[in-house]
Amino acid sequence: MTSIRRATASDAPHVLRLFDGAIAWFAAIGNTGQWGTEPFSAQPKQVARVQGWVAEPGAWIAEHEDAGPVGFLVLGQATDYVWPVDEPELYVRVLIGSRDPRAKGVGRGLLRFAGEQAEAAGIGLLRVDCYAGGSGDLVRFYESCGYERTDTFTVGDWPGQVLARRLR
Repeated sequence: MTSIRRATASDAPHVLRLFDGAIAWFAAIGNTGQWGTEPFSAQPKQVARVQGWVAEPGAWIAEHEDAGPVGFLVLGQATDYVWPVDEPELYVRVLIGSRDPRAKGVGRGLLRFAGEQAEAAGIGLLRVDCYAGGSGDLVRFYESCGYERTDTFTVGDWPGQVLARRLR
């Protein structure tokens, strides 16, 4: 069973572990373009970034009763490297899930939760951006969750895709 709760400063080590696990998995399958090969926990800039994320009011932790924290979500305003929209929106700023088999479906669950949060606030648009390189699997994941491709962008040589989902 997985529950979702507000993140706190004490969750930063858990979130770093989630990123470290994802990076190790990506490196093992040859996908080093998204975040490289160095664990977030070994990079002071990324440690500070995670510490900032867990302090945001839209930061949430998905917790499995046996496995502990298995997912992390930050909702808020769009990042500065994507085009703004001219309507209210809720932006998925960060989404990461554990590779632990007990975490299966946590990413989809957190995206459903994001939709519920937007609807509760009377917002009809959810957007997210993600890495658009490699195999394209990440973009297809968001599409399988009801998001549609909108804009592309690059940050340095990192290719990104913005996706949007209209709510009821």
